[in-house]
Amino acid sequence: MFRIIKLMGVACGIAAVLLHGSPAAACGAPRQAAAVETFQMAAVAEPVQEAPESVETSAKPKNLAELRRQYSETFKFRGPNVKKIALTFDDVPDPRFTPRILDILHRYDVKSTFFAVGHRVKKYPDLVQRIHREGHVLGNHSFTHPQFRSRSVKQFQQEILRTEKTLSGIIGYRPKLLRPPYGEINEGQVKWAKKNGYTIVNWNVDSLDWKGIDRTKVKANVLNAAGPGSIVLFHAGGGTGSDLTGTIEALPEIIETLRDRGYQFVTLPELLNLPKYK
Repeated sequence: MFRIIKLMGVACGIAAVLLHGSPAAACGAPRQAAAVETFQMAAVAEPVQEAPESVETSAKPKNLAELRRQYSETFKFRGPNVKKIALTFDDVPDPRFTPRILDILHRYDVKSTFFAVGHRVKKYPDLVQRIHREGHVLGNHSFTHPQFRSRSVKQFQQEILRTEKTLSGIIGYRPKLLRPPYGEINEGQVKWAKKNGYTIVNWNVDSLDWKGIDRTKVKANVLNAAGPGSIVLFHAGGGTGSDLTGTIEALPEIIETLRDRGYQFVTLPELLNLPKYK
Protein backbone atom coordinates (compact mmCIF):
# COMPACT_ATOMS: atom_id res chain seq x y z
CA MET A 1 0.00 0.00 0.00
CA PHE A 2 2.85 2.42 0.87
CA ARG A 3 4.36 1.80 -2.62
CA ILE A 4 0.99 2.72 -4.23
CA ILE A 5 0.82 5.98 -2.29
CA LYS A 6 4.35 6.93 -3.31
CA LEU A 7 3.61 6.12 -6.99
CA MET A 8 0.52 8.35 -6.78
CA GLY A 9 2.71 11.14 -5.45
CA VAL A 10 5.16 10.78 -8.34
CA ALA A 11 2.31 10.83 -10.86
CA CYS A 12 0.86 13.95 -9.27
CA GLY A 13 4.22 15.69 -9.53
CA ILE A 14 4.65 14.77 -13.22
CA ALA A 15 1.14 16.02 -14.04
CA ALA A 16 1.82 19.25 -12.17
CA VAL A 17 4.97 20.01 -14.11
CA LEU A 18 3.27 19.34 -17.46
CA LEU A 19 0.10 21.36 -16.70
CA HIS A 20 1.18 24.10 -14.28
CA GLY A 21 4.94 24.18 -14.15
CA SER A 22 5.18 23.14 -10.48
CA PRO A 23 4.07 20.17 -8.40
CA ALA A 24 2.55 22.41 -5.72
CA ALA A 25 0.11 24.07 -8.14
CA ALA A 26 -1.53 20.81 -9.14
CA CYS A 27 -1.42 18.93 -5.88
CA GLY A 28 -2.70 21.70 -3.63
CA ALA A 29 0.40 21.60 -1.42
CA PRO A 30 1.17 24.37 1.09
CA ARG A 31 3.40 27.26 -0.08
CA GLN A 32 6.38 25.54 1.59
CA ALA A 33 6.66 21.83 0.72
CA ALA A 34 6.66 19.54 3.73
CA ALA A 35 8.36 16.15 3.59
CA VAL A 36 6.14 14.49 6.16
CA GLU A 37 5.55 10.74 6.11
CA THR A 38 2.61 9.35 8.03
CA PHE A 39 1.46 5.87 8.87
CA GLN A 40 -2.20 6.88 9.16
CA MET A 41 -4.37 6.49 6.08
CA ALA A 42 -6.45 9.53 7.11
CA ALA A 43 -3.42 11.73 6.54
CA VAL A 44 -3.42 10.90 2.80
CA ALA A 45 -6.88 12.42 2.32
CA GLU A 46 -6.43 15.25 4.85
CA PRO A 47 -2.81 16.52 4.96
CA VAL A 48 -1.50 18.37 8.03
CA GLN A 49 -1.51 22.17 7.54
CA GLU A 50 1.58 23.98 8.73
CA ALA A 51 1.51 27.34 10.57
CA PRO A 52 2.55 30.32 8.44
CA GLU A 53 6.29 30.80 8.59
CA SER A 54 6.15 34.50 9.60
CA VAL A 55 3.87 34.26 12.67
CA GLU A 56 5.15 36.60 15.44
CA THR A 57 4.98 35.07 18.89
CA SER A 58 5.60 38.41 20.61
CA ALA A 59 5.31 42.02 19.47
CA LYS A 60 7.52 44.90 20.52
CA PRO A 61 5.60 47.15 22.94
CA LYS A 62 4.52 50.47 21.45
CA ASN A 63 6.16 53.59 22.82
CA LEU A 64 4.19 56.64 23.96
CA ALA A 65 4.42 58.42 20.61
CA GLU A 66 3.04 55.35 18.82
CA LEU A 67 0.24 54.99 21.35
CA ARG A 68 -0.73 58.66 20.97
CA ARG A 69 -0.89 58.28 17.19
CA GLN A 70 -2.88 55.05 17.24
CA TYR A 71 -5.28 56.13 20.01
CA SER A 72 -5.42 59.85 19.29
CA GLU A 73 -9.04 60.19 20.42
CA THR A 74 -8.24 58.64 23.80
CA PHE A 75 -4.64 59.73 24.48
CA LYS A 76 -4.00 63.49 24.45
CA PHE A 77 -0.90 65.53 25.15
CA ARG A 78 -1.85 68.96 23.79
CA GLY A 79 -4.91 70.92 22.73
CA PRO A 80 -5.95 72.57 19.46
CA ASN A 81 -4.02 75.46 17.93
CA VAL A 82 -5.79 78.22 19.88
CA LYS A 83 -4.55 80.96 22.24
CA LYS A 84 -5.46 78.90 25.28
CA ILE A 85 -3.27 77.10 27.79
CA ALA A 86 -4.15 74.52 30.44
CA LEU A 87 -2.14 74.53 33.65
CA THR A 88 -2.15 71.11 35.31
CA PHE A 89 -0.90 70.03 38.73
CA ASP A 90 -0.03 66.45 39.70
CA ASP A 91 0.19 64.51 42.98
CA VAL A 92 -2.44 66.36 44.98
CA PRO A 93 -3.53 66.85 47.64
CA ASP A 94 -0.50 67.82 49.69
CA PRO A 95 -0.89 70.22 52.63
CA ARG A 96 2.67 71.49 52.18
CA PHE A 97 2.12 72.86 48.66
CA THR A 98 -1.46 72.52 47.37
CA PRO A 99 -2.98 75.34 49.50
CA ARG A 100 -0.29 77.80 48.37
CA ILE A 101 -0.87 76.90 44.71
CA LEU A 102 -4.62 77.35 45.19
CA ASP A 103 -4.07 80.76 46.79
CA ILE A 104 -2.13 81.95 43.73
CA LEU A 105 -4.69 80.61 41.26
CA HIS A 106 -7.49 82.27 43.24
CA ARG A 107 -5.62 85.59 43.26
CA TYR A 108 -5.26 85.52 39.46
CA ASP A 109 -8.68 83.98 38.81
CA VAL A 110 -7.17 81.02 36.95
CA LYS A 111 -8.98 77.68 36.74
CA SER A 112 -6.76 74.62 36.41
CA THR A 113 -6.81 70.83 36.45
CA PHE A 114 -5.47 68.78 39.37
CA PHE A 115 -4.60 65.09 39.15
CA ALA A 116 -5.18 63.40 42.49
CA VAL A 117 -3.51 60.37 44.07
CA GLY A 118 -6.11 58.20 45.79
CA HIS A 119 -4.36 57.47 49.06
CA ARG A 120 -3.78 61.21 49.55
CA VAL A 121 -7.41 61.94 48.72
CA LYS A 122 -8.43 59.68 51.61
CA LYS A 123 -5.95 61.37 53.91
CA TYR A 124 -6.78 64.99 53.00
CA PRO A 125 -10.40 65.11 51.79
CA ASP A 126 -10.82 68.75 52.88
CA LEU A 127 -8.14 69.85 50.43
CA VAL A 128 -9.89 67.95 47.63
CA GLN A 129 -13.13 69.67 48.54
CA ARG A 130 -11.38 73.03 48.34
CA ILE A 131 -9.99 72.28 44.87
CA HIS A 132 -13.48 71.34 43.72
CA ARG A 133 -15.21 74.23 45.48
CA GLU A 134 -12.92 76.82 43.88
CA GLY A 135 -13.88 75.71 40.37
CA HIS A 136 -10.95 73.53 39.38
CA VAL A 137 -11.26 70.14 37.70
CA LEU A 138 -10.01 66.91 39.25
CA GLY A 139 -8.53 63.99 37.36
CA ASN A 140 -7.41 60.48 38.31
CA HIS A 141 -3.68 59.95 38.99
CA SER A 142 -3.85 56.37 40.41
CA PHE A 143 -4.11 55.29 44.04
CA THR A 144 -0.49 54.56 44.98
CA HIS A 145 1.44 56.31 42.16
CA PRO A 146 3.01 53.17 40.59
CA GLN A 147 4.92 52.81 37.34
CA PHE A 148 2.03 51.52 35.20
CA ARG A 149 4.04 50.43 32.18
CA SER A 150 5.29 47.39 34.07
CA ARG A 151 1.91 46.55 35.64
CA SER A 152 -0.89 44.35 34.31
CA VAL A 153 -4.19 45.68 33.00
CA LYS A 154 -5.91 44.26 36.09
CA GLN A 155 -3.55 46.13 38.42
CA PHE A 156 -4.08 49.31 36.38
CA GLN A 157 -7.84 48.88 36.58
CA GLN A 158 -7.75 48.39 40.34
CA GLU A 159 -5.69 51.55 40.86
CA ILE A 160 -7.97 53.68 38.69
CA LEU A 161 -11.27 52.39 40.05
CA ARG A 162 -10.16 52.67 43.66
CA THR A 163 -9.20 56.33 43.19
CA GLU A 164 -12.36 57.00 41.19
CA LYS A 165 -14.53 55.67 43.99
CA THR A 166 -12.67 57.72 46.58
CA LEU A 167 -12.85 60.94 44.56
CA SER A 168 -16.49 60.59 43.54
CA GLY A 169 -17.52 60.26 47.17
CA ILE A 170 -16.05 63.72 47.81
CA ILE A 171 -16.65 65.74 44.63
CA GLY A 172 -19.80 64.03 43.37
CA TYR A 173 -18.57 62.88 39.95
CA ARG A 174 -16.34 60.21 38.44
CA PRO A 175 -13.49 61.98 36.64
CA LYS A 176 -13.15 61.30 32.94
CA LEU A 177 -9.55 62.54 32.84
CA LEU A 178 -6.75 60.16 33.70
CA ARG A 179 -3.04 60.83 33.90
CA PRO A 180 -0.71 57.88 34.53
CA PRO A 181 2.15 58.53 36.98
CA TYR A 182 5.33 59.57 35.14
CA GLY A 183 3.19 59.73 31.98
CA GLU A 184 3.91 56.03 31.37
CA ILE A 185 1.29 53.55 30.17
CA ASN A 186 1.11 50.44 27.97
CA GLU A 187 -1.23 49.52 25.13
CA GLY A 188 -3.43 47.12 27.08
CA GLN A 189 -4.10 49.85 29.63
CA VAL A 190 -4.90 52.41 26.92
CA LYS A 191 -7.39 49.96 25.41
CA TRP A 192 -9.05 49.44 28.79
CA ALA A 193 -9.25 53.19 29.39
CA LYS A 194 -10.80 53.73 25.95
CA LYS A 195 -13.36 50.97 26.46
CA ASN A 196 -14.39 52.40 29.83
CA GLY A 197 -14.82 56.01 28.75
CA TYR A 198 -11.64 57.67 30.04
CA THR A 199 -9.43 60.21 28.29
CA ILE A 200 -5.72 59.94 29.07
CA VAL A 201 -4.00 63.33 29.20
CA ASN A 202 -0.25 63.85 29.43
CA TRP A 203 1.47 67.16 28.55
CA ASN A 204 3.69 68.89 26.02
CA VAL A 205 5.30 71.44 28.34
CA ASP A 206 7.17 70.16 31.40
CA SER A 207 8.19 72.56 34.16
CA LEU A 208 10.50 69.88 35.61
CA ASP A 209 9.61 71.28 39.03
CA TRP A 210 9.74 67.82 40.60
CA LYS A 211 13.52 68.18 40.50
CA GLY A 212 13.32 70.91 43.13
CA ILE A 213 14.68 73.56 40.77
CA ASP A 214 14.46 77.27 41.53
CA ARG A 215 11.91 79.79 40.22
CA THR A 216 14.17 81.01 37.39
CA LYS A 217 14.49 77.52 35.91
CA VAL A 218 10.80 76.68 36.36
CA LYS A 219 9.84 79.93 34.65
CA ALA A 220 12.26 79.37 31.75
CA ASN A 221 11.15 75.76 31.23
CA VAL A 222 7.53 76.86 30.86
CA LEU A 223 7.81 80.19 29.03
CA ASN A 224 10.33 78.92 26.48
CA ALA A 225 8.06 76.03 25.46
CA ALA A 226 4.47 77.21 25.93
CA GLY A 227 2.38 77.95 22.87
CA PRO A 228 -1.15 77.65 21.49
CA GLY A 229 -2.99 74.70 23.00
CA SER A 230 -0.21 73.82 25.45
CA ILE A 231 -0.79 71.53 28.40
CA VAL A 232 1.69 72.48 31.12
CA LEU A 233 2.82 70.03 33.80
CA PHE A 234 3.45 71.28 37.33
CA HIS A 235 3.26 69.54 40.67
CA ALA A 236 1.28 70.63 43.73
CA GLY A 237 2.34 67.65 45.81
CA GLY A 238 5.37 65.45 46.21
CA GLY A 239 7.15 62.81 48.19
CA THR A 240 9.22 63.06 51.34
CA GLY A 241 11.80 65.81 50.93
CA SER A 242 10.13 67.36 47.87
CA ASP A 243 10.56 71.10 47.44
CA LEU A 244 8.17 72.92 45.13
CA THR A 245 9.19 76.41 46.21
CA GLY A 246 10.35 77.08 42.66
CA THR A 247 6.84 76.50 41.30
CA ILE A 248 5.16 78.57 44.00
CA GLU A 249 7.49 81.49 43.34
CA ALA A 250 7.44 81.24 39.53
CA LEU A 251 3.71 80.71 39.04
CA PRO A 252 2.61 84.38 39.38
CA GLU A 253 5.23 85.50 36.83
CA ILE A 254 4.29 82.69 34.45
CA ILE A 255 0.61 83.63 34.61
CA GLU A 256 1.32 87.34 34.10
CA THR A 257 3.72 86.76 31.20
CA LEU A 258 1.45 84.38 29.32
CA ARG A 259 -1.51 86.70 29.78
CA ASP A 260 0.60 89.54 28.38
CA ARG A 261 1.22 87.30 25.36
CA GLY A 262 -2.54 87.02 24.84
CA TYR A 263 -3.19 83.56 26.29
CA GLN A 264 -6.31 82.53 28.19
CA PHE A 265 -6.06 79.94 30.96
CA VAL A 266 -8.61 77.12 30.82
CA THR A 267 -9.22 73.70 32.35
CA LEU A 268 -8.46 70.56 30.36
CA PRO A 269 -12.14 69.83 29.63
CA GLU A 270 -12.45 73.36 28.19
CA LEU A 271 -9.27 73.02 26.12
CA LEU A 272 -10.12 69.55 24.78
CA ASN A 273 -13.87 70.07 24.55
CA LEU A 274 -14.63 67.16 26.87
CA PRO A 275 -16.88 66.65 29.90
CA LYS A 276 -15.04 66.47 33.21
CA TYR A 277 -16.99 63.40 34.29
CA LYS A 278 -17.76 60.00 32.81
